Amino acid sequence: MRNMSVVTTFILTGLPHAPALDIPLFGIFLVIYVLTVVGNLLILLVITVDSHLHTPMYYFLANLSFIDMWFSTVTVPKMLMPLVSPGGGAISFHSCVAQLYSFHFLGSTECFLYTVMSYDRYLAISRPLRYASLMGGRACALLATATWLSGSLHSAVQTTLTFRLPYCGPSQIQHYFCDGPPILRLACADTSMNEMVIFVNIGVVASGCFLLIVLSYVSIVCSILKIRTSEGRCRAFQTCTSHCIVVLCFFVPCVFVYLRPGSKDAVDRIVAVFYTVLTPLLNPVVYTLRNKEVKKALLKLKDKVT
Repeated sequence: MRNMSVVTTFILTGLPHAPALDIPLFGIFLVIYVLTVVGNLLILLVITVDSHLHTPMYYFLANLSFIDMWFSTVTVPKMLMPLVSPGGGAISFHSCVAQLYSFHFLGSTECFLYTVMSYDRYLAISRPLRYASLMGGRACALLATATWLSGSLHSAVQTTLTFRLPYCGPSQIQHYFCDGPPILRLACADTSMNEMVIFVNIGVVASGCFLLIVLSYVSIVCSILKIRTSEGRCRAFQTCTSHCIVVLCFFVPCVFVYLRPGSKDAVDRIVAVFYTVLTPLLNPVVYTLRNKEVKKALLKLKDKVT
């Protein structure tokens, strides 16, 4: 990646807060991070060992858990360091490139995966007789591979556009991780074209995925309303509610940060906590507390261990 940068180290300013809150915030975010990693690892383990969960829905859920575990790992540890160490916000130029790429790679892959999961639910509820043939093992593998490759391509575009510019100071990034908009403000060149392309790139991905998810759920609701028994309708709605909760918690903050005019550093950093810290924790919480099959599998796993 060609650049003319003279900046070798960036400084992440972290979350806006009073110095007295350093230790409490460190404790809160550390607990959330540990719960996120452990919770998503548990889901991965349960889906792997329980044969009853070897279905398309849980195959995609396993992918989501893997993404969320690493998505949180990319940002949270670096966010914690300035809270306990005065020089903890320093990050090398190449580490910043790696963090930006990893963040957008995992984030956009998750965005595509939510779309695939909504399509899976659409087929399961609206086309139940053809579901097994349409969502076989090969189809699931191809869809999952497509989400990872699309995420990688999207991130490569974001990272290349951001770091092809020269950076000659200042070096303070007004954020707690390396992200495109706050980094572009430090460039020693005109960034209007880069900002427009990044805006369109993120806009097309986010709005396109969200539109497909909405269309899937409109079709799902129409199919559910045709179910004659109230018990059948309840079960169908319950199957989709968990996915809807996680999707909204991911997309709404992302749209607020990336696709609104007049972006403000302090507000963006606080809102970003929702999709970088809280949403990865929601996955294991929502999918275990609202899912009887996962809860049964967890109890089975507990009995085997004890």
